[in-house]
Amino acid sequence: MKRSILVLVFVLAGVAAAFAQPGTALSKEKSLYQRLGGYDAIAAVSDDFIGRLATGKLLGRFVVGLSDNSKKKLRQHLVDFLCNATGGPCLYLGRDMKTVHTGLGITEADWQEGVTALNATLDKFKVPRKEHDEVVGAVASLKKDIVEKP
Repeated sequence: MKRSILVLVFVLAGVAAAFAQPGTALSKEKSLYQRLGGYDAIAAVSDDFIGRLATGKLLGRFVVGLSDNSKKKLRQHLVDFLCNATGGPCLYLGRDMKTVHTGLGITEADWQEGVTALNATLDKFKVPRKEHDEVVGAVASLKKDIVEKP
């Protein structure tokens, strides 16, 4: 259960992977990583998003009991994942979304709380509409690998 918050956070990052593939239409312009503001911006967004998940009515249960060290590790995994998935220079060696989320019992309500947190974070940082929509759209494509219970 404690790792489930890490998995939920990785959802945001997993989405961006589709935008970092060479040969796509997006590869002709700046990478999503660059358009989002690079490493520091991704780290700030990650911090805010994790904070929202940790204090969420439903998703907070996945953070209960994590040590300070585990929280730092979770944060760094998320930053590396997002950095890599959006076309940045970071290396992420984690598992795929399906593997990480299987068995956690994530519900539709959990999913909706995560999406709400993501939108609030992106709005807080005034992420431009185009990039906001790309991130949210990419996350939506991962729903089938994350939600287990209707």
